Amino acid sequence: MSTQQYDEIGEAYEGFKSLPLEQYVVVPGFLALVGDVRGKTILDLASGTGFYSREFRRRGAADVLGIDISGEMVAVAQQLEEGDPLGVRYEVGDVAELRPLAQAFDIVLGVQLLNYAPDIATTERMCRNVHRSLKPGGEFFLLNQSPDFRFDGPTPERYGFRSVLTGGQGETGPQVRTTALLDPPVSFVANLPRREIYEKCLPAAGFSELTWVPFEVSDAGVREFGEDFWADFRANPPLEMLRCRA
Repeated sequence: MSTQQYDEIGEAYEGFKSLPLEQYVVVPGFLALVGDVRGKTILDLASGTGFYSREFRRRGAADVLGIDISGEMVAVAQQLEEGDPLGVRYEVGDVAELRPLAQAFDIVLGVQLLNYAPDIATTERMCRNVHRSLKPGGEFFLLNQSPDFRFDGPTPERYGFRSVLTGGQGETGPQVRTTALLDPPVSFVANLPRREIYEKCLPAAGFSELTWVPFEVSDAGVREFGEDFWADFRANPPLEMLRCRA
């Protein structure tokens, strides 16, 4: 499911980062969660067009490998690397069938990763593959749609995104269509795993210290738009982060 829809998005995916939710909440929040990466090795799974791969390399990561299931996304990431060489490596791969890597990493990133697992068994297999790819004590940082998002509550539309239930239901949770309100709009469909899916599958794969971390609006976002603009986001956050340790 995810391969084709992301192949069709391609370069447009880079435009997501210009939308208010990404620019003033998600990107600064996720960068802060991961923290100081100087001298560390990073595996970026579901790396897309390589935004976080590039950003953490610029912030001093010693080695970054990005893997994505979409050949088109990886092609865009490689074009960006050629235009501004940072030494980031990319390859096409499915995390559910992740090849054994030559090295173990200090950090693994999973931005919108586990929501593409079709069932619980695949979710757990993905988690085991991540755990295998980390050094002992290494950290796995996830960015997910919030399991508590209320589809009948305030929407994130003023921040650049629309999320609606498709009516489909997967084993891990309901199916959701998310649309980035670009010109033209870009949509993708994924599952919305229940909180217990993460809290069962990650420990089953060997992870500990699971910590859910809410997003906050950055100071820059408040300066740009004012406090009132962010009321819908605060009342019904669409996204949430999670960190755990191998």
